[in-house]
Amino acid sequence: MHDPPEDSSPETPARIRFDLHWQSEDAMHTDSRVASGLALCRDLIPPELEAEIMDRPVGHCAILRFEPGAWLAPPRDDLLRDLRPEHFQRRLPAGARIEPRAGRFYPRGILGSVDGISAGDRRPLRLVEVHADRLTADLNHPLAGRALDVAVRIEAIRAREDRHREPCTEVDALLTDNGPGMQARWRGQATDFWSDDPFGRSDPRPDAEFYASPRLVDHLDRTAIAEISGLYGRLIPPGARILDLMTSWHSHLPSALEPAAVTGLGMNMAELEANPILTHRLVHDLNRDPTLPFADADFSAVICTVSVEYLTRPFEVFREVARVLKPGGRFVLTFSDRWFPPKVIRIWQELHAFERLALVLEYLRESGRFGRLETFSLRGHPRPADDKYADRLAESDPVFAVWGTRL
Repeated sequence: MHDPPEDSSPETPARIRFDLHWQSEDAMHTDSRVASGLALCRDLIPPELEAEIMDRPVGHCAILRFEPGAWLAPPRDDLLRDLRPEHFQRRLPAGARIEPRAGRFYPRGILGSVDGISAGDRRPLRLVEVHADRLTADLNHPLAGRALDVAVRIEAIRAREDRHREPCTEVDALLTDNGPGMQARWRGQATDFWSDDPFGRSDPRPDAEFYASPRLVDHLDRTAIAEISGLYGRLIPPGARILDLMTSWHSHLPSALEPAAVTGLGMNMAELEANPILTHRLVHDLNRDPTLPFADADFSAVICTVSVEYLTRPFEVFREVARVLKPGGRFVLTFSDRWFPPKVIRIWQELHAFERLALVLEYLRESGRFGRLETFSLRGHPRPADDKYADRLAESDPVFAVWGTRL
């Protein structure tokens, strides 16, 4: 006889995936968080979610709807604060200088001599108006006022004898703090990402020199790679003609996808030749020449994996992608929180991870050729035990994605 599947009782620690779904003015968003070691007897879980987790087996799924104000406090007008320009501390401790920009997020501690805000406060505020004589900051939660759908899936239940005491987890804060909501515009107003030389880089040498030697290494751990592969498998239909933009020796496409053709455009032929899924290979520097050497509507899908952060002419490239993509085809971009520092654009390093989602959304909007915009984030999966960073990083590399459909 087999033992029955273990249920998530109050004493049993569980690994649970929460998918937070919400909508902004012109995009859909999913922010996923994996929580390991949750125990109902001590962790702080919203009662509606707790009822869906208690005594449930591995694989159990549920989805709950929270109307605006039911989970997070509704937006308050008194949390729109008018400030004087001198309240914004432009000079950072390391000596760098930062300017206030409309729509951008900053830690509250960047404000000086403001009632109720301490220097060590890391909670985000958003500057919504920037004038020579006045700033307006929004201290409401970035998700305040939005309806939230929360999907729950029990991924694993740890044996009771293996339990150890872990810090108490506040699940509502785990799901909504430190990012979700930042990828949306404030009241439909475009964010100022374009001041301060956003596309400058610390290494101005031609990219061909930097990428002359092949780098046959993976830039993410295998859990993150598997999530990206699964995402491509869900978004791209079988039999597609795919352009893998700025690619290397792996395309991270699932083997079951069976595309009709995969064209790889990258910076190093040795890397491209090591990529077994590619049917066509081309070395092309998009920062030197953003024109794609393909016919109109030549592809049914375009992907770009952990590379959008290196584009210095993104508007031109995105317009070119729209040109070579068939109507109804998707442009899918994925990234994480690692990059080559000499070649990443300046603004990418300055932004919060979730603001990078907003930046890529702006690239898609600027082209005027994409609709059905969506973003995705995933954090919290355990890092593989045999990963080279397992002794330093408990969690897998985060995965972020943005995609749009060619109109």
